[in-house]
Amino acid sequence: MALKITLKPGEKFVINGAVVVNGDRRTSVLIQNKVSILREKDVMLPDEANTQVKRIYFNVMMMYLDDTDHEKYLEEFSQRVTEFMQAITNQQALAKCVNIVEDVNAGRFYTALMNCKSLLPFEKERLEYVAH
Repeated sequence: MALKITLKPGEKFVINGAVVVNGDRRTSVLIQNKVSILREKDVMLPDEANTQVKRIYFNVMMMYLDDTDHEKYLEEFSQRVTEFMQAITNQQALAKCVNIVEDVNAGRFYTALMNCKSLLPFEKERLEYVAH
């Protein structure tokens, strides 16, 4: 099944680690085979991975985009997700973490990324509470 992506002018996306930039017009791209693809809004740079959930997200993203260092990112992911799960008591967040681990173990990295992304507001709320 093909994947159709509509891109805004100048929008960036990553396909199997290659950064692609759309031209000056809105366009659609049709992907005919299985690839690792992320829109610019879902790409996290290393220096942006400055919280526990963001570090988890970053490692999952790298496993999704970069086959060459999979073991390195898996080890880091495992450590980070374990630490995070030990630090929280919220049952919904814990269940989401279990889902993320299951997705990673099954090679469903994109699904794991989206589950990880949904934990960011939870983490942000806790960090803001602690800061006050």
